[in-house]
This record gives sequence, structure tokens and C-alpha cells, in this order.
Amino acid sequence: MTRMDPTPKGLRLHIGLFGRRNVGKSSLLNAITRQAASIVSEVAGTTTDPVEKPMELLPLGPVLFIDTAGIDDVGALGELRVARTRQVFDRTDIGVVIAEAGQWGPFEQAILNELEGRKIPAIVAFNKSDLAAPPADLLTRLAAAQIPTVATVASAGQGVLELREALIAAAPEDFINAPTILSDLVPPGELAVLVVPIDKEAPKGRLINPQVQSIRDLLDHDAFCMVVKERELREALARLTRPPALVVTDSQAFLKVAADTPPNVPMTSFSILFARHKGDLAELVRGAAAIDQLRPGSRVLIAESCSHHPIGEDIGRVKIPRWLTQYVGGKLDITTVQGHDFPTTPEELGRFQLVIHCGACMWNRREMLSRILHCRRAGVPITNYGLTIAFSLGIFERALGPFPGALDVFRRSRQSASIK
Repeated sequence: MTRMDPTPKGLRLHIGLFGRRNVGKSSLLNAITRQAASIVSEVAGTTTDPVEKPMELLPLGPVLFIDTAGIDDVGALGELRVARTRQVFDRTDIGVVIAEAGQWGPFEQAILNELEGRKIPAIVAFNKSDLAAPPADLLTRLAAAQIPTVATVASAGQGVLELREALIAAAPEDFINAPTILSDLVPPGELAVLVVPIDKEAPKGRLINPQVQSIRDLLDHDAFCMVVKERELREALARLTRPPALVVTDSQAFLKVAADTPPNVPMTSFSILFARHKGDLAELVRGAAAIDQLRPGSRVLIAESCSHHPIGEDIGRVKIPRWLTQYVGGKLDITTVQGHDFPTTPEELGRFQLVIHCGACMWNRREMLSRILHCRRAGVPITNYGLTIAFSLGIFERALGPFPGALDVFRRSRQSASIK
């Protein structure tokens, strides 16, 4: 049997379904996916945690629907449900506000305001439209704001086709024409050498997402690719009749790869490529420059997007803290969070002098950009693993060589800091 791996969540368009309890969010999700993805009940508050359902929505391709708990929930458990629902805003590419046809109040307007404030495309679905029609003045107001509206009866499958068409029309441009990972750095017909260490944390029998996606990106753009371990890099380069266009390494092997790669060959890491692909490279470079401001005892937040069981020399819990401690000259006060457990308020983030994030290879770009925005609002610099490692090991400018704009940002940041 041929094994078909599903498209990773990070490559899917995230569609969030928001609304009060018992307005038919779960029924609408089931109608769209033609599956019983969510439990449906007449009892309000049946959906307790966000329910994710991946599917193919042609012609868009892979999407991820997220059915959320009602945001009008009450009580201690209700507050937890609402908090988890609000986390979904951070990773939503398109938001669907679902309301019973005859009702529109502060809850619905607050959801719409949140989506509009984040510049997330929004659609309003008036469900149970067989029972009542939405007010004409509301439809006029939404039309004036260029918010698409759809009338649905989820239980009967009515309006589902129209909602699908509205979702396709609302898809963001950066999903339709997704940014490249590295093919703009390696022209068609040229070679990239990818350095992939195989250590205790390497997944058995496969490569990790950034490595796989980089290979696919090169193949999609008619470039060549050579994959080696760090110990074989020097010999592999010696066998080539001409230098490669780029060498990309796992950040943990930075020092050896930098030593074995000729100075005239551009070099960077998978993590730095993903700082650009999933986030804002210039902002994360400015964050890395803030490492110079750390002192023994400074509070640093290390955030991982995926949950895994750390073993041995874990990159986020052991290696980065060790390299930073050596650079700063004393022990730092480090807090680690995983998954969606990331502080988002200025009060929570303001406790830290720096946030260091993983490459976010398992996430969509929207969630990483949301975290960068939260840090910016709190006035806390944020960077990522690869940039932190290159900075603390003293090879930052070499690693930024393929990105002249980002390198210029770094040099100006350092110059500005020295003036102060």
C-alpha cells in the first residue's frame, strides 16, 4: 500500500468559525465538509474546545476549518472556552461570523471588529435563515463595509455552495501566491546543498518539515538539490565542478558548516529561511540585535510551536540557553512555552526582555505574524532559533549574507544602539 501523508497544517488556509453558542457553527462545518466533524446538539455549549477539520477546498486546495466554542459562554469553564476561542483569531486566515438570521448584537459585532482590526477577511453567514431574515439595514451596512453575507440553513445543506464560493473569493493573496522558501535564492538549473544532521532528535525514517519543504520548493522551481550530513559537506563541495548557489544548514551545525563552506558561497540555515517564510525577517533580525542588551538574570521567553518530548541536547531547552549564557556571561531567567500557550497581553509579555521563537514550520504564517504583532505592541523584541544561534556563535552577518536587506537592518540597528 502506498502511504499518502496529509498536507501539514502550516500549509493549509485556516478558516475560523465564530459565533454565539448554538447558532449552528458545528452544523455548518459538518455541512461544508460533508462529514460529522463536530458534535451537534440542541444543548448550548456542546463544542468545548476548537475542533479542527482538514479538507481540500477546490480550487484553493488544502484548508483547515476550526470550529470554535461560543464566545458568549459564562462561568469559570466558559471563560476557559472563550480564552481558547480567542487564541484561534491568531491563526485565522478567513473568519466566518455565524449568526441566527434574525439576530445581530454586540457579540457578533465584536467578532467582526476583531477580524477587521486584524485585517482578516471576514464573511457573515446568517444561519437558520428559514426561521427569520436578517434586518435590511444590517445587510446594507455590511454591504457598505464590503463584508460578504450568505444565508444558510445548515441542517438542510442550503447556502453551503454559496458559502464555499465566498470563501474562495476571500482567500488572501499571500495564500494564493505563497512566498517562496529559497527558490528565489537558487535560480533554475543551479544547485543548493542542504546540510541535514542525523542526531537523537531527528525523526526516525524521515526528515523534518523545513527540510522536506525546502527540497520541494527547489524541485518546483527547477533547481538542483544535494542533501548531505555535516560530516560529509567538505568532501561533497570538493566533488562539485562549480560552487553551489547556496548552502543551507540545520542551525545546530552552524559552526562546522560555516567553517567548511568557502567564504564566496552564500550560507544560511533552515530556521532563518523560515523566519522569512513564516514571519517577518527584518523584525526578527532587529530582535536578535537585542541579545546584546541581555544581562545575567534577564528574563527570556522561549516559544515552541509544536509539542514534543525533549530528549538529550534539546535545542530550545538546552543548547540555546547554553549558548546565550556563554554569550551574556551569566545565567538567564528562561521560561519555555509550547503550542498555543503563548502570552499575548502587554502585561504578560512585558515581563520579558526577549522572546525567542522556533521556526514555526508546523504553523500557518498568520499565527507567527500575530505573535510578532503581540510582541511589538508590548515593546518586547522577538527573534527566532536560527537567528539567535547565529548571533550567539558570532556568525550572524555570514548567515544573513543571502538577505542583503535584512543584513542592512541589522547593521543599522547596531549602529543606532551604539549611538544611544
